[in-house]
Amino acid sequence: MTNIVIVHGAAANPQSNWFPWLKSELKKLGCRVFVPKFPTPKNQTLENWLKVFENYKQYLDENSIVVGHSLGPAFLLSVIEKLNSPIKAAFFVAGAAGLLNKPALDEPVKTFTTKTFDWVKIKKNCKKFYVINSDTDSYVPLEKGKELAKNLDTELIVLKNAGHINKESGYTKFDFLLEKIKDNLKMRV
Repeated sequence: MTNIVIVHGAAANPQSNWFPWLKSELKKLGCRVFVPKFPTPKNQTLENWLKVFENYKQYLDENSIVVGHSLGPAFLLSVIEKLNSPIKAAFFVAGAAGLLNKPALDEPVKTFTTKTFDWVKIKKNCKKFYVINSDTDSYVPLEKGKELAKNLDTELIVLKNAGHINKESGYTKFDFLLEKIKDNLKMRV
C-alpha cells in the first residue's frame, strides 16, 4: 500500500483547495492518505509544524509520496532532509524554497524559508521530484519555482494562467496532479 501525505500551506487547512478531492481520488486507488492540520496562521513555525508531523513520519517509506502546496513544499524539504531512508516521490505545487521578496508574505513563513537546505541530502532522500508552478501566481513568482526545480535537478512544470493553483484560482479538483501521481504509482523506482 502506498502512503501519501498531503501538506497544506499557510492560512489553509485539510479541507482547503483540492486537498479533499485528491484525498478521495487517491483512496479510490487503494492509497492510504493523510492530510495533517498544521497551525496557521497563529503559531505557524517550522518547529510547530514538525511537532505535528511527528505523528505522520512513521508512514514515510520507500513507497511513500508527499504532496505540498504553497508553504507545504518548503516544509516538506525540511522533512525530507531529516529522513533516514528515501521516499518514492515528492510533488511540490506553487511552492518555493526561499524568500519571495514580499515582506508581508515572507515574515510569517521565515522559519520555513530562510534556513539553509542540504540539497544533496534532500535529493538522496527522495527518488523523484515534481515541481509544478503557475505563470500567473500572485504569491509565488515563477522564478521561485524555477529556482526550486534547479536545486532539485528536475524540470519545472508550468501551468498556464493557473494563479496560485488554489480554490480562488478555480482549483477544487486537480486532474493534472492526480494523473502525475497515478503515473508515479505505476513506476518502479
